[in-house]
Amino acid sequence: LWEQYSTRAVAHTLKSYSSYTFDYPYPKAVSVNAEDQGMEYPMICWNYGRPDKDGNYSDQIKYGMISVIIHEVGHNYFPMIVNSDERQWTWMDEGLNTFLQYLTEKTFQKNYPSRRGPARLIIPYMSGDQKSLEPIMTNSESISQFGNNAYAKPATALNILRESVMGKELFDYAFKTYANRWKFKHPTPEDFFRTMEDASAVDLDWFWRGWFYTTDYCDIGIKDVKQFTVSDQLPEDLEVEKPSRRKRFDLTGPMVFAIEANSSEGLKTSNVKEIGTLKKYLEDNFTAKEISALKNPNYFYQVTFNKPGGLVMPLIVDLVFEDDTIENHRFPAQVWQMNDNETTKTFATEKKIKKIYVDGNFETADVDFSNNVWPKEETRSKFD
Repeated sequence: LWEQYSTRAVAHTLKSYSSYTFDYPYPKAVSVNAEDQGMEYPMICWNYGRPDKDGNYSDQIKYGMISVIIHEVGHNYFPMIVNSDERQWTWMDEGLNTFLQYLTEKTFQKNYPSRRGPARLIIPYMSGDQKSLEPIMTNSESISQFGNNAYAKPATALNILRESVMGKELFDYAFKTYANRWKFKHPTPEDFFRTMEDASAVDLDWFWRGWFYTTDYCDIGIKDVKQFTVSDQLPEDLEVEKPSRRKRFDLTGPMVFAIEANSSEGLKTSNVKEIGTLKKYLEDNFTAKEISALKNPNYFYQVTFNKPGGLVMPLIVDLVFEDDTIENHRFPAQVWQMNDNETTKTFATEKKIKKIYVDGNFETADVDFSNNVWPKEETRSKFD
């Protein structure tokens, strides 16, 4: 077991970590086989992973050994070279190292069974009793769940920041800037936060505040869905307001009306380009070739999303149509800037929507998926 995987894991770790940070500066990296646990020192570490007396071992032993080798060798980078204060800010080496460990495991083997990093794996911790949780920024001697707080949660936060907020290319550039700017120095959390923003030119204050300074969790749901048809005929129950000194917009000219559909039968707008007012507008402003290239939406949906959880996160929406095709929409976290409780988006589609999902791929560590789907799905108990 050790002979087969140890050296390979060490070499892969150095290659992977260096690609995200800087070239490994030391002359050697030694991994010593130990009976139990793992511990890091500059250029040397000892790691567990031994078969039983008959030479047999389980997948748990195998992947546990590989992961601990990656992790302990990775500590050469954090905190041996980027020398943060582990006693004060444990997450700055354990969290960052666990994050890079996850990226390294993904390239070590396809479908590697990582224990920390993916957003869905942190949900049980973040959805737990808030009285037993502390913010990541808590001094390490006051943390009650050390593994989750200092290792798993910061690793997950950085993975989400990379995958779903900044994008891989921009995140990797900013993270490498941090590593090179602070190697052989003593950074504080503020140095990490500032460098990530400085190098990327992205305001991430909202992200640091939520993930690192609070115990808030992510819970974004679908509150309401309204369906509309479009017409240039004034509905009988609608009276157009006349312009006044305070309201100077002239609403008496040609208009198009969005009419809430009372039933699915009355939902479809036959041909939006043939609606008189719109047709004239298109003919006056576009060429025939440009008009033919425009989409012709038949269905209109106004979706209100709410945020029962305190954590601000991007809004990720999947529209599933009747033919089972999926259209993905991604809105940045700034959609909550004007209203922290709810936001409304309108979708104009050519095909009828069958389902709407929020965070269908579990990217944001949403703790309650029961409110993430429309129409609402009933959850059957084992007694039903």
